[in-house]
Amino acid sequence: MLFFVARRLLYLVPVLIAVSILTFVIASLLPGDLAYVILGDQATPENIAALRHDMGLDQPIWLRYVGWLWHILQGDFGRSFRTGQTVLQAVSERVPVSFELMILAELIGLAIGVPLAIACAAKAGSAFDRFITGTAFGMLSVPTFLSAILLIYLFAVELRLLPATGYVPFTEDPVANLRFMVLPALTLGLAEWPGIMRVLRSDMIAALQEDYIALAKAKGLKPSRILFVHALKPSSLTLVTITGINIGRLIGGAVIVESIFALPGIGRLLVGAIYTRDLIILQGVVLLVAAGFVIMNFIVDLLYAILDPRIRHGHA
Repeated sequence: MLFFVARRLLYLVPVLIAVSILTFVIASLLPGDLAYVILGDQATPENIAALRHDMGLDQPIWLRYVGWLWHILQGDFGRSFRTGQTVLQAVSERVPVSFELMILAELIGLAIGVPLAIACAAKAGSAFDRFITGTAFGMLSVPTFLSAILLIYLFAVELRLLPATGYVPFTEDPVANLRFMVLPALTLGLAEWPGIMRVLRSDMIAALQEDYIALAKAKGLKPSRILFVHALKPSSLTLVTITGINIGRLIGGAVIVESIFALPGIGRLLVGAIYTRDLIILQGVVLLVAAGFVIMNFIVDLLYAILDPRIRHGHA
């Protein structure tokens, strides 16, 4: 087990280095002059040149990257030139919002996808199975922004049951917080359940064709026990894998959803940094989000290895 963990941790180092290089290069290649953006239209060429020198923008890109990485290794991710906030301050204020959104969305996806997967596996090949599977394929093709618009129109405009935009911290008013989070979480959750349903359904159908299922039927066990204990239990490991895959989808979806519903999360911070060319915030946020994604996938791999010893023994 220790060898498995050590090997996975070693994989994180080159991945994070590659992510940092890619993040810095892409941000540096964005059109426009950062010094000009900071000083404004009234700045003289001399002032712009002086600021470029002070910020190191006149240095080769590889030298700027080394300096940026050296500061990050010391815990200094930089400071926004617009708000004066450090990257870590800006991120720490917004992480709870994005984290709550993704947790709720994943729970909604599981609440819809798991029961449908069980029902489809129990009636594989039936009209119900074909209908749900076809619906899942259709939902995968629906853009997140379209789902958001439709949900806002239905629940906020027509029925007036939920607010369309805004946010209240959970610690300030839990009920109001959940009211504001329902539509954003539902928007993301509707994009998650098809993948969960399809993967779990396939695994359960395969499990139901195994010899031990035939033996359980021969012993006269109830169909419900065979379905939920002998088929669902071994197939449920798939949920660990699909959760790790969904992390990336949730992060990408959160950027769109937070912008539409005006949630003060990481996604909205990232979009704002792009619009204002706040490269310090942009580089820092992208790197921290990528690092969080890599670490979360490491945790998922570790959890999967704990639940299924064959994985860690196979890698050893």
